[in-house]
Amino acid sequence: MTCEEARALLLDARRGRLSAGMQAALDAHLAGCAACAHENAADALLGEALEGRLPQHAAPLALKRRLAASWSAGDALPSPPPVARPTAPSSARAAWGARWRRAVVPALAAAVLVLALVPLYYRQAGDGGAGMVTEAVNDHLRLLTAQHPLDIESGGIHQVKPWFEGRLDFAPVVRFEGDADFPLRGGAIGYYLDRKAAVFVFNRRLHVVTLLVFPAQGLPWPRRGLERIGPVEAQVTASRGFNTILWREGDLGYALVSDVDRTDLLALLGKLAASS
Repeated sequence: MTCEEARALLLDARRGRLSAGMQAALDAHLAGCAACAHENAADALLGEALEGRLPQHAAPLALKRRLAASWSAGDALPSPPPVARPTAPSSARAAWGARWRRAVVPALAAAVLVLALVPLYYRQAGDGGAGMVTEAVNDHLRLLTAQHPLDIESGGIHQVKPWFEGRLDFAPVVRFEGDADFPLRGGAIGYYLDRKAAVFVFNRRLHVVTLLVFPAQGLPWPRRGLERIGPVEAQVTASRGFNTILWREGDLGYALVSDVDRTDLLALLGKLAASS
């Protein structure tokens, strides 16, 4: 297993999605690769600090991953010391403790830096909604490259939507059930900037279409250049070869992303808006 293959599996491993064989292969790689072990430990530490202990200051997932990836591969966390015997000198334990603090303190400092950078990130995202479009495309790409992109396979919208209950702090409103042109494949839990999102995945022929649903409050929604599509006003744009549509309905925000033609994506928006 290469380092690139291993790092692509880290998120799925933390969610418990890997098969026993794949998990064993990943564990073997991490045991022999200090750089990937550091990547895994650092990302898990930041995730715990930002998403669990400090939920009121949760940082954008994309920003956390960029910071974690920028750390030097040589700063691997030291392995835990062997069980101390009564005759072991206290200086050895003190030396290990110093090495451990040198490894952990920079990680915690990075977490603080992330929190400090969140306002700056939002100021950049507020530039015509460009940051919101970038995040939507990044989320779509993460889904495309995930080994197991769906948490719930589609058995219809009435099976997918109830699956989100208890997993989100809001109720996603999506009434379009999918049809022959846009069949619903399933759903997953994702992140959009600093908040959890419900991810619905549709198909258009062989193309994947991602629909993100998330709380809309506090985001830098664009106010200019909007297009009226049915009952909603949306920002329709293209970024890195993907067509993206952003719109807001009440307390919820929506983002559609795909490499399908603009006309096809607008057709799906029309179905979603007409069903709302």
